[in-house]
Amino acid sequence: MVVGDVTTGTDVLIIGAGPAGYVAAIRAGQLDLDVTLVEKEAYGGACLNHGCIPSKALITATDVAHEARHAEEMGIHADPAIDLSGMVGWKDEVVSQLTGGVEKLCKANGVNLLEGTATFVDDHTVRVSHSGDGQGSETLEFEHAIVATGSRPISIPDFSFDDPPILNSRQALALESVPDSMAIVGGGYIGMELATVFTKLGTDVTVVEMLESILPGYDDDLKRPVKKRASDLGVDFQFGYTASEWYEPDGGVRLVAQPADDAAADGGTEGAEAVESERLELDVEKILIAVGREPVSDTLDLEAVGVETDERGFIETDSRARTNVDHVFAAGDVAGEPMLAHKGSMEGQVAAEVIAGEPAAIDSQAIPAVVFTDPEIATVGMTETEAEEAGFEPVVGQFPFRASGRALTTGESDGFVTIVADESEGYVLGASIVGPEASELIAELGLAIELGATLEDVASTVHAHPTLSESVMEAAENALGHAIHTLNR
Repeated sequence: MVVGDVTTGTDVLIIGAGPAGYVAAIRAGQLDLDVTLVEKEAYGGACLNHGCIPSKALITATDVAHEARHAEEMGIHADPAIDLSGMVGWKDEVVSQLTGGVEKLCKANGVNLLEGTATFVDDHTVRVSHSGDGQGSETLEFEHAIVATGSRPISIPDFSFDDPPILNSRQALALESVPDSMAIVGGGYIGMELATVFTKLGTDVTVVEMLESILPGYDDDLKRPVKKRASDLGVDFQFGYTASEWYEPDGGVRLVAQPADDAAADGGTEGAEAVESERLELDVEKILIAVGREPVSDTLDLEAVGVETDERGFIETDSRARTNVDHVFAAGDVAGEPMLAHKGSMEGQVAAEVIAGEPAAIDSQAIPAVVFTDPEIATVGMTETEAEEAGFEPVVGQFPFRASGRALTTGESDGFVTIVADESEGYVLGASIVGPEASELIAELGLAIELGATLEDVASTVHAHPTLSESVMEAAENALGHAIHTLNR
């Protein structure tokens, strides 16, 4: 113990107040446990403050402006002026409302909130250092701990986020003026979402991706409408390059990228463009690095408590969110892929319930994944290939949004709903959607998988008309061979 420290105790120590940590804290409080939640920066974590919520706020705002500007076929003629500072201010108000709500909910459920940075001292003790001059630190003893420290943007050599032209996603979401031009290094979900935002704001955007396709891990048929829409909006793609350096000639910013030897590693080639043998040079105003995220596990002194990590820094857990140390749990991004806020919240809740002696476990049959591009992509469960590899004989149904009356009335009819089921029993195994409101529509199919519903169950459920959700019903009917509003396979 440090001389002058104050030592307190708690049943459950939770480090990190993101979607995994604050959910664990609230649930533990509901179960009458004494809970202390330590957060070094802002309640709600990266998701509420710098990721999920602010990015979706800006996506919505830029969509409004873009739709107004391109609604001539509906008889609407407008040219809205964009005030990015005002847009960011609105985004910040949304964030503030949500983070304030998290803090109030924690306090209402008896959670002790502690601001500072926690590091383990031994297997039942942490030291919490408070920021600011003269704030000092305190020692906290715990019976159980939940590590929920989340993730951070990955940096690449020679591209420091401390240099003004170089941005990570958090910094990009806080810009108060629209850059004239931007290079986005990385064509994954973060890069593609922000490419859409800034293009609609009027920025000339170039996406530089080392592979030969955007959105690695997603099937070509899902990526195709996204790539086409982005290209139509004006996004330029440079595939097969890795960023190597940048410099400032004559006051500007120049990105240099070299051909990538493993450009075809992803296996997808939809929309790929020829790769020149020489290096690529781009003159831009800003460079956004969006090559992924990494776990925040190196700041905790995990060795002191005996918790092990894998080679990437993720904390391995079992189906009850336990680490290799029985009384220490981990939840959220720090606990490994997929790094999704809703997956982290589920893990946090399970961890709290296990600590309270409840018979809880992570047994979800399917966790949805969403990319908030234009159009959106959403998946859940197995693909047709994965179903075959698992020993099923899959049957597939599909319904295009161009055959949906509701989609046509929104002016957004690109994409489709695909549903995968076991042919012999009819059980829904998976689904994928690309198109309007895919993020909302996927929930019905996730529920179908969790409940063990069949194609017949989905097809025989009366869906309101005219709605986008009818497309889910029609896809199920298509798999059964009796869809009404599209040709059956």
